[in-house]
Amino acid sequence: MANPDNKNEYGWIKRVKAEGAVPRLELDNCSNGWASPHGDIFMVRGPEYFLTKAKIPSGEYLLKPLGFDWIKGPTKISEVLKNPKLRVWKAFEDDFPTGNKPFVWAFNLQVPSKDNYSAIAYFVAMEPIQEGSLMDQFLKGDDGLRNSRLKLIANIVNGPWIVKKAVGEQAICVIGRALTCKYCVAENFMEVDIDIGSSMVASAIVHLAFGYLTTLTVDLAFLIESQTESELPERILGAVRFSELNTAAASLVEPSFDGSSDNLPSSLPTRLWKSIGQGFSNLLHPGSQESSSVASSSHVNGVVDQEHNEKAIEKW
Repeated sequence: MANPDNKNEYGWIKRVKAEGAVPRLELDNCSNGWASPHGDIFMVRGPEYFLTKAKIPSGEYLLKPLGFDWIKGPTKISEVLKNPKLRVWKAFEDDFPTGNKPFVWAFNLQVPSKDNYSAIAYFVAMEPIQEGSLMDQFLKGDDGLRNSRLKLIANIVNGPWIVKKAVGEQAICVIGRALTCKYCVAENFMEVDIDIGSSMVASAIVHLAFGYLTTLTVDLAFLIESQTESELPERILGAVRFSELNTAAASLVEPSFDGSSDNLPSSLPTRLWKSIGQGFSNLLHPGSQESSSVASSSHVNGVVDQEHNEKAIEKW
């Protein structure tokens, strides 16, 4: 897992950052683009968390930002780091045909919609991963360990009230307990394909947000949960901000027959989406005359509270 020591490493990173359908822009002005938010905006478990429950600003990330992709296809997109049609794989082959390659992490959010969209954040390890570290354990562990450890912090920076209310303020979840995750691990990369459509309630929230996509600014941070005192404080692997994305800007990915996409569409019938949307409307407006079974279900399954309750969010 060592990183390359040749001179083109930083040029490679710079080029991958600049490529893609969605440009990398300044943090405070990234309309229809992406940027790297500051680590201190995310609160994580501090060094005495198990005694005091105190959290601290995350600080510097463990990984460096590499890129962001906003793509769509006729089928659900997965295993992007193994797909020779996609740009990061090509960058591997073009810049590092032999010898050590950089170690890349990819978090692929598979968005349930009429079309199959994926929002993919890429990060790169600038140093060899330390033996026995949480990252090392995560990479070498089984899916059960990964599902119990990988966390997502989601923050709606800008957007309409209805979306902020549905998501919550800096909502936290252990992803594998709430959603189906597929882990693809190789010598030079770790990819996590996160199927948002695997949860009815998560699908409903995303469908709601999709209606306001061009007005949303969202921060997403990924980290491995510290579960013992010796693992504290927590450190964020990497984070990405995307802002005011346009569905028309997504790059089209042709279907692949080498395992890099699933064969079943992830979208649900429009009438069902409308039913789910009505359920959320009732949930967010308690005075409504009618109630929805979906809204009731989401209430029973639990809502991420405003004080960062870190139980796996059944809400998603």
